[in-house]
Amino acid sequence: MEHTPAVADHVVTCDDAGNRTGTVPRADVHTTDTPLHLAFSCYLLDADDNLLVTRRALVKRTWPGVWTNSFCGHLRWTESVEDSLVRHAAHELGGRVTDIDVALPEFRYRAVDASGVVENEICPVYVARVVGDVEPNPDEVAEEAWSPARDVLTAVRATPWAFSPWMVEQVEALAAVPPADRTPGARTLADALGLR
Repeated sequence: MEHTPAVADHVVTCDDAGNRTGTVPRADVHTTDTPLHLAFSCYLLDADDNLLVTRRALVKRTWPGVWTNSFCGHLRWTESVEDSLVRHAAHELGGRVTDIDVALPEFRYRAVDASGVVENEICPVYVARVVGDVEPNPDEVAEEAWSPARDVLTAVRATPWAFSPWMVEQVEALAAVPPADRTPGARTLADALGLR
């Protein structure tokens, strides 16, 4: 599958309740004073519950070269999270996703990288399945690896400094949800990771 072309893009800013308040050009949003904005994270599983982890391209403004979940993205003004997720799967991974389900609907985080640039997002976490192979866009992804999800959990907990801060927080947030309170998507991802 061909990658969708990159276009002039924006990020949707929001208030603490997640209500959309405006837009900022994506190239300008990440600074030392990044406004709260809307995003998502997605974890892709294959039929054997292997998890796709990706290493962020070295040209990324925040956390370049760091290993992270399958892919992330920002919403456009008129997009739902699910529409944005499908768009980013095509652009970043050259892939098509199915069985999209929310795992952590209320996740949000703020993190500062070594250069002082801030991520500040309301960022629900999704799990999905990929259809066919992925062909990562080198502008977005330096490397990718399919790994048993349980091994990824072990690696994240043993070496959190090697992974994006949002992935580390997401894994622990998922682990903190009691099994009886997990959404279907949270159960899917937690079961693959071996969380009890």
